[in-house]
Amino acid sequence: MDQTQHIVPCPHCGVGNRIPADRLANAPKCGRCKQPLFDGHPATLTDANFGDIVGHGTLPVVVDFWAPWCGPCQSMAPHFERAASQLEPAVRLAKLNTEEHSKTSLRLRIRSIPTMILFRNGEEVARQSGAMDSRAISNWVKSALGNA
Repeated sequence: MDQTQHIVPCPHCGVGNRIPADRLANAPKCGRCKQPLFDGHPATLTDANFGDIVGHGTLPVVVDFWAPWCGPCQSMAPHFERAASQLEPAVRLAKLNTEEHSKTSLRLRIRSIPTMILFRNGEEVARQSGAMDSRAISNWVKSALGNA
């Protein structure tokens, strides 16, 4: 039995939850708000919760930086959604609307969208611009994490 624990920030209230690694796939819920920590959908990020979700957890986080007016972003959205159901709970997937939350996208120097950034322990480890399908997203994440 794996005794490694992960800190998983709740995408709903932001509180960090200690979850044994061997229980991540057992639909864990937040200790504070009782919401599911993973639901097979990307978490919604804002300027306010970005640091909590990306910077305080032990799981890798892939953030899709997008905007509602961006055609390639819209075409990639269902693929990113599918990738979330394939990669979670080993990897958290999240989306940040660059139009509504420009502070974070400016700080991270997002120049084109869609752009995905893979974070580990709050640090950027890989970046990919351009629309991708769900298989390409999964392959990119696994390759960047060294799980190819």
